Amino acid sequence: MDLTVWRTFVTVCRLGSLSAAAAQLNHTQSAVSRQIAGLERQLGVPLMERHARGVRPTPAGEAFRRHALATLNEADRAVRAARDVRDGAFDRPLAVGATPSLAAGIVPEAIRGLLRETGSLRWSLVPGLSAQLHHRVIAGDLDIAVVTDAPPGLPQDPRVERRFLGLDDMVVVLPAGHPRAGGGPVYMRTLADETWVEDNDGSAALLRQHAARAGVSARIDLTAADLLGKLALVATGHAIALIPGVLTCALRTDVTTVGLVDPPTRGIYAITPRRDPHSSAAPLLDQLATAFSSVRPVGAVRPR
Repeated sequence: MDLTVWRTFVTVCRLGSLSAAAAQLNHTQSAVSRQIAGLERQLGVPLMERHARGVRPTPAGEAFRRHALATLNEADRAVRAARDVRDGAFDRPLAVGATPSLAAGIVPEAIRGLLRETGSLRWSLVPGLSAQLHHRVIAGDLDIAVVTDAPPGLPQDPRVERRFLGLDDMVVVLPAGHPRAGGGPVYMRTLADETWVEDNDGSAALLRQHAARAGVSARIDLTAADLLGKLALVATGHAIALIPGVLTCALRTDVTTVGLVDPPTRGIYAITPRRDPHSSAAPLLDQLATAFSSVRPVGAVRPR
């Protein structure tokens, strides 16, 4: 497949308009339409649908867009790497992967600490779920990934080194005006009548397991596409949600958190390939441990 066509498709998705994408790419609108139609024929599935104000990706188109964007970013990095070698300035970038909550929390702080030590360092950050990141470390796409053992857990794999960073208590995120806002840790049974929203199977499994231990059920009536959508539904009062404690330092101002008594936890790990490790991976591991230890727990209460 022609990556030029992929780039056209991603641009149309971003701008929501064939004409706007044509103008940005210096194409005619009919040329953009032909490229999208040709891509749909290749894949055998509709990728775009029209609406009153332009176009948007179909569910299949959105799934393709995410992978296409990652591929285009990698292609751009490959071109830069080849040109750096040509110019005698090649310095292997550090490719870091992290789950969304860790990418928003401890990883940026750890990178800042690393840059203070090393000075200039080329690096990239790739978000993803733990299983995806694990596979990318094995494939050689990532030099280090910060992941969790939330369900379904992490595989035991001799091809990677795994370093335990610590346990993260899950907390409940509430709209700022919620009656429980500002209070201390609560029992799960006090939230049994609430509507919950989840954005991934691992977090949903932790929530259901914790509710089952408390003898209640969690009504997960809403599903969000990602963490940002999950927090938006909470902020607007539609639901409450279970989130990682490490994320509390990066939350929007119109939500708040409350701890749980005997909260569900997840282990935080950094994984690196056993072969050909990046020279900056080891110092970044130390910075990640420092950044994680600096995160203050919400104050979970555990029964004696």
